[in-house]
Amino acid sequence: MADQITDDLKKTPLHGLHVSLGAKMVPFAGYDMPVQFEGVKPEHLWTRTQAGLFDVSHMGPCFLTLAEGVSDKAEAHDKIAALIEELVPSAISTLKPGQARLSVLLNENAGILDDLIITRLPDEHQNGRLYIVVNGAVKEQDWALFEEKLKGRAVLQRADNGVLMALQGPKAAEVLESYFPGCEDLKFMRCMLAAWDGGECIVSRCGYTGEDGFEIMIPADAGHSLAVKLIEDERVKPIGLGARDSLRLEAGLCLYGHDMDETRNPVEADLQWVIQKSRRERADFPGAEIVLEALSNGPKEKRVGIRPLERAPAREGTEIHVKGEPVGVVTSGGFGPSVDGPVAMGYVRADLAEPGTPVELMVRGKPRAGEVAALPFVEHNYKR
Repeated sequence: MADQITDDLKKTPLHGLHVSLGAKMVPFAGYDMPVQFEGVKPEHLWTRTQAGLFDVSHMGPCFLTLAEGVSDKAEAHDKIAALIEELVPSAISTLKPGQARLSVLLNENAGILDDLIITRLPDEHQNGRLYIVVNGAVKEQDWALFEEKLKGRAVLQRADNGVLMALQGPKAAEVLESYFPGCEDLKFMRCMLAAWDGGECIVSRCGYTGEDGFEIMIPADAGHSLAVKLIEDERVKPIGLGARDSLRLEAGLCLYGHDMDETRNPVEADLQWVIQKSRRERADFPGAEIVLEALSNGPKEKRVGIRPLERAPAREGTEIHVKGEPVGVVTSGGFGPSVDGPVAMGYVRADLAEPGTPVELMVRGKPRAGEVAALPFVEHNYKR
């Protein structure tokens, strides 16, 4: 049965490398992925102090291009931005060349279908084209939505047959600059076009660990050779999904399908910052009326940090009580190696969202002391 499950899973171009390095492999988003190499804690702490290499090739990188070319370069960007703005509440038209922005796909009820990063490419000749990365677990649904809503006006080109890797940590820039000169000058959420081993790639200063770092989209063969070279560097170690999860949790970053989904709107998820003022004023995105009402009057529930005050972690699904009454639920939880204790995120009634509010966490049916905490648990180290 285990062999059958493995056979049914997709493999990234770096799969063989992971196996050769002794990774523990697990099913994730339809792929056979490394969950750990040395162990979650040492990999987590290494990324906080050195540079960790993550395979995120299961994600959904793609390009969205105008169906009909436009000779005026500025107009071309405005047109492709207007199309994607029909689906997201963020201002994409105001992106500068090479700039990226985190946004959310919304349904008509303002429920979050996915979070995604939308990038305006730095080459002005590609102004009618956007580079977009969606979550691996829902990429097929996202792409089907793009094609349905933008049919005849934009063309989707999926790019998930190559390597998407993330080099994260305080040493990431000094490691990567010898491969991609100039990347060290990029600011957070900016990108450059580059080449390695005959393959064209996009180098973006971003990631999902809270640390400084980069994501590199690169063709499969070139990506494999780059990964091999990177892990030969004494400052770099391969890191699995386990540490990626604990790092993003300490950084207070949402995981789609857990901390946000179709039942939550961006204000409840504490993601209202992805909606720029111009989009709020235009109110022309899916579910705008619901979002604006929540912005004006406050949401009924809100995503917050949760700090268990005992050593037992509060895992996903743990009920949050106040004076014996249920007031919310934990959506992500585990041990935070950098803070040397349990950390969690979840939703509570909005009147209880103030940091320091005492709560009870129903761990294995018993109330355990906890409190609402400010996010993030570990400060972000992005290059601004």
